[in-house]
Amino acid sequence: MTLIKSISGIRGTIGGKVGENLTPVDAVKFASAYGTFLKQNTPKDKLKVVIGRDARISGPMIHNLVQNTLVGLGIDVIDLGLSTTPTVEIAVPLEKADGGIILTASHNPKQWNALKLLNAKGEFLSGKEGELILEIAESESFDFVDVDSLGEVTVNDSYMDIHIDEVLDLPLVDAEAVKMRKFKVVVDGVNSSGGIVIPNLLEQMGVEVVKLYCDPNGHFPHNPEPLKEHLGDICKLVVDENADFGIVVDPDVDRLAFISNDGEMFGEEYTLVACADYVLSKTPGNTVSNMSSSRALRDITNKHNGNYQASAVGEVNVVELMKKTNAIIGGEGNGGIIYPESHYGRDSLVGVALFLTHLANLDMTVAELRASYPQYYMSKNKIELTPQIDVDAILEAMTEKYKNEDIATIDGVKIDFAENWVHLRKSNTEPIIRIYTEAQTQQLADDLANRIIGEIKVVAGI
Repeated sequence: MTLIKSISGIRGTIGGKVGENLTPVDAVKFASAYGTFLKQNTPKDKLKVVIGRDARISGPMIHNLVQNTLVGLGIDVIDLGLSTTPTVEIAVPLEKADGGIILTASHNPKQWNALKLLNAKGEFLSGKEGELILEIAESESFDFVDVDSLGEVTVNDSYMDIHIDEVLDLPLVDAEAVKMRKFKVVVDGVNSSGGIVIPNLLEQMGVEVVKLYCDPNGHFPHNPEPLKEHLGDICKLVVDENADFGIVVDPDVDRLAFISNDGEMFGEEYTLVACADYVLSKTPGNTVSNMSSSRALRDITNKHNGNYQASAVGEVNVVELMKKTNAIIGGEGNGGIIYPESHYGRDSLVGVALFLTHLANLDMTVAELRASYPQYYMSKNKIELTPQIDVDAILEAMTEKYKNEDIATIDGVKIDFAENWVHLRKSNTEPIIRIYTEAQTQQLADDLANRIIGEIKVVAGI
């Protein structure tokens, strides 16, 4: 059982001891710290915060605890109820709120939950702001209001529909062109809120929807991270239904993966590549992804005469570099699309609508589209951490070993070889070291990963 406190929020498993897991006491403590931070840094008498949650089983419990903690601080709450991460992000500025909280552990299994914290723009807090909230939580310097000053709760369950309307209004989304093609699409909503909002979006674009695991009961039918080894059911159903493709989202709907018409993975990394290819073809410009993302985005950006740059891993880092370079699209290779024309946050609804419009303009299948892109293959591995493993020492040793290669150390260690690369970093969300490699065949990517993992184990003595 685990509790992870980081600058992006608090994440943990439900149950167990206070301070070691995400217990009711910990949820109240961190909601109190966030509310206190807002009150200290927002020059207003009455603050307003938007709250939404995914469908995981612990959601209603954590939701009630967090919401009533804010009320106790004298903060008004706009309660979206069952929602998605990008929906809460767009609701914050539309409601002119001072912040937002999304209750979701994203792709983590059902025993996890988390508080993701937003600023008044509906964007994730900066590292510095996150540190301040951790300090407030540690000191427990909370000051709750008297009975006449309690916050009020307003329920607004229309925001997933508002979100769909916002997406359909984007200039590069062409629902009419999509309707003409009469696409048939299978959707795996992993029994969370994506099972509601993605089919609704598709139906409004004239797509025939086949639903798989779209009952938002929080009982995830498979590991909710949208990776190939978890998606056998939808891969089979796409072929059985003779569908044009399949769509998979994670529980909070900020990660998006496609299944090609032949039942093969389109590749999470290529979600951003395909959407960027379409956007850049209409509005040339720059792109950004993180250091663990495929080189294919760089190649596509170059094809459209744009400039590509890589940020440290983490949405807040991608957004910061996107703003700095005026990037017109960006995101993360885990299927996260960030399209500033909509908002600065990973958004599967935006990704689905852009991808469908792109496909509607092409005379090819999804498998043929995938084959048209630069071919790279990734191997994503991890080493479980124990207290005995000194991650910093491992990274320093690997940096020294490969000091004659092209190395970046802004986020762990990335070693760029001529034909491939490896990125080693400690996860922000799990007690693991991530080892990502990319090469021009799967075998080469796997071989590079195995070689590096062997070298790490020698250094770590494991």
